[in-house]
Order: sequence, then C-alpha cells, then structure tokens
Amino acid sequence: MTEEHSLSIVRACQVARLSRAAYYKPEIDWNERDHAVIAALQGVVAQEQRWGFWKCHDRLRAQGYGWNHKRLWRVYCQLRLNLPRRTKRRVPQRVRQPLAVEPRINAVWAIDFMYDTLYSGRVFRTLNVLDEANRGALGIAVSIPARRVIAFLTQMIELHGRPDAIRCDNGTELTSQAFTDWCREQEIELRFIQPGKPDQNAYIERFNRTYRDEVLSAYLFNALDEVREITAEWLPRYNEIRPHDALGSLPPARYAERLLAAETPA
Repeated sequence: MTEEHSLSIVRACQVARLSRAAYYKPEIDWNERDHAVIAALQGVVAQEQRWGFWKCHDRLRAQGYGWNHKRLWRVYCQLRLNLPRRTKRRVPQRVRQPLAVEPRINAVWAIDFMYDTLYSGRVFRTLNVLDEANRGALGIAVSIPARRVIAFLTQMIELHGRPDAIRCDNGTELTSQAFTDWCREQEIELRFIQPGKPDQNAYIERFNRTYRDEVLSAYLFNALDEVREITAEWLPRYNEIRPHDALGSLPPARYAERLLAAETPA
C-alpha cells in the first residue's frame, strides 16, 4: 500500500487504522509454533476418531501435556476437527493369535462375555474367566457392568495370581482405554483375536458351551441371585469333579496339580 499509493508508513497506518506496532510486528509461523500441539492432537484423533474436543483435551492432560484448553481449542479449530467427521465403522486389524497352550498355570487367561435371559425376558450377561493351561474356570461374574470388569479381574488376580497374558475378543469393554491401560500397568499382555474369528479363542468358547448346557439352558431363572447361586454351586463340580476329555479325563483341578508338580524342581 505504501509503494502503490506513495504513502508513508505513518500515513498508511492511519488510513488502514492499524497501529505501527502491529505493522512492524514480525509474522508468526503458527504451524511451527504449534507443531507439538498439532502432532499430539492428530495422534489422539487418529486412534479415537469419534472423540470430541474435551475427550482429546482430557487424554492429552493424562499424557502429561500442560497446554491450556484455549490453545488446544484454537489448534483444534484450525485443524477443522470441530467440524463433523465422517468416519466409517470398521473392525480393528488384529494379528492371528496361535492357540498353542503353554503348560504353566497363569500363563494365559481367556475371557469372554455370554448373554442369556431370565424367565421374565430380562437380558443379562456373564463374564467368564478361564486358565488355558488346565481349562480351569477361575470365576464367572453374573450381570457385570462395564465399569466392574477391571475390579472383577483384580479379584481374580488376588485369588489366583497374575497371568502373563489375556486372550479376548474386541468387545468395547475389553478395547477401552481404561482396560488397556490397566493391563499395561499390571504388565499383562493383551492378545486380541481377529474380528469374526471366535475359533482363535476356542478354549473359552468350549467352556461357554459347557456352561450353557449344564447351567444356563438347564434352569429357568427368575432372578439374577438364582443364576449366581447355581453358578457358584456348579463351578467346584466343573473344576474338581467333571472329567475333561482334552486333559486325559482329568478334572481341571487335578490336572493343575500335575502341572504344578512338573514345575517344581526335584
């Protein structure tokens, strides 16, 4: 403007109603200045495409970043993340997990949810926990809410010891940030099966069939307390009395004793 109209800088600033301090202020490269913020936000959104601003903000705070919400919101809007994002529902990519059994107690636990209904039609579910080494049922939680999954598994660890790994499917409770963070803190490896491949978790699926045949399909339940009572009575029979074909017709408890004896040095 100064060269085109042959105006001095003072006069040009007066015409444009711009302070000379603003005129002489060097231009800020926001991309360079906010490079770390952009990278952090994009990293969160790449993993959690359906999260909104405050979920991203809280996650970054949990990761130790100290940026205030105003700066994050400015960058969030500059990246156009505040606009509706078209995301396609997709199943997570998983590596096929081998089913080879390590003959050691607490090497790998298998967990899975089952669904059934009471006589009234109310739907309930159970969380089943199995030790793959001896096919022993470590516990069954009846009508367990999502927020109680970690607490129930913590109780199982207190009773039976900590597993090296957990094999599970891709259910929302088991792929949640809280559950994966808990497993990382406990130094437990998560072995997710491939979506649509329940045969990769065959041991717990076989147990589920037995539990359904001998308990869920054998009774008409009027209340959840009845399910818990009969399940609690059935578990010791399954672990200590019922022969298991894959274990040489031994019940899981007896087979576990054999494994422990083999681990004990002479």
